[in-house]
Amino acid sequence: MSTGAIDSLATPTLWLVTVGALLVLLALDFVITRRPHEVSMREALRWSAFYIALPLAFGLFVWWRYGSARGLEYITGYLVEKSLSVDNLFVFMLLLAAFAVPLELQQRVLLFGIVGALALRAVFIAIGAVALAAFDWTFLVFGLILIATAVKVVAKETGGGNVDVDALRSVRLARRFVPVTPDYQGPRMLGRVDGRRALTPFALVVLAVLTTDVVFAVDSVPAVYGITGDPFLVFVTNAFALLGLRALYFVLQGALNKLVHLDVGLAVILAFIGVKLGLHWAHQRWEAVPEIPTLASLAVIAGVLAVTALTSHLATRRRSREAGVASRQA
Repeated sequence: MSTGAIDSLATPTLWLVTVGALLVLLALDFVITRRPHEVSMREALRWSAFYIALPLAFGLFVWWRYGSARGLEYITGYLVEKSLSVDNLFVFMLLLAAFAVPLELQQRVLLFGIVGALALRAVFIAIGAVALAAFDWTFLVFGLILIATAVKVVAKETGGGNVDVDALRSVRLARRFVPVTPDYQGPRMLGRVDGRRALTPFALVVLAVLTTDVVFAVDSVPAVYGITGDPFLVFVTNAFALLGLRALYFVLQGALNKLVHLDVGLAVILAFIGVKLGLHWAHQRWEAVPEIPTLASLAVIAGVLAVTALTSHLATRRRSREAGVASRQA
């Protein structure tokens, strides 16, 4: 990992081009979702392929233009962020189900969530860059945050899988001050109840999704700063991981429930990066303390994801077999 938190490879021109391209892609997504419609698997696969090819092509550019070290940082950071974004999708899936969002409105809700996540992460990235440049102990703080998050992920109850809408703080706060229409009114945020201006359920689910974005930003930004100290690479890995979420949601909607060990795998990755950050902080103070190289980080993260996918597949297949035996015996 680069020791200079603000040692960025990006020139002002590259920043402008990247942000401009990001805004164009977001505008395109808003045009696509302007008319509510149910997303077909063919459409979702087409857009997912595009949003996988795009960051891979950018990675080749980084590797060619700035060298293998920065290329590895980008690839590893992107892999971490993409893994965490799958966890985002699982939470989004629970929220969309809890709010009974109509199929034709789901991608619009996801798009608002992605825009909110990008904005929040841009703020966190900027704060992180300043903090890392000014205080070397920020590496240690970020590492402790990730390790604490990993412990929380492992310790949390995973059996329910349901979301109590009325228990969400954002929803309770909104209902305290503003009436809510009983039904969805397309993608409209506002409606009327007894002649008074009111929020629609669409507005409430968007609010709930944006609230969860804050939690994910707290985890994801320190995680990628554990891979690279370059704010530009931190930003683009977050942006590319988030841009493809809308399409990926509809591709993985059925498969997400089968990734039964996803939380454990992500907890291992977060804990590993937390330790990596702690070692980096210690190495800056005492050179004898070893650091974990980026290539080793890539190998560990890829290995954890592969094991997570394999064990999830085996566990799901075993449960299906046991359920089949039980149904035959009944």
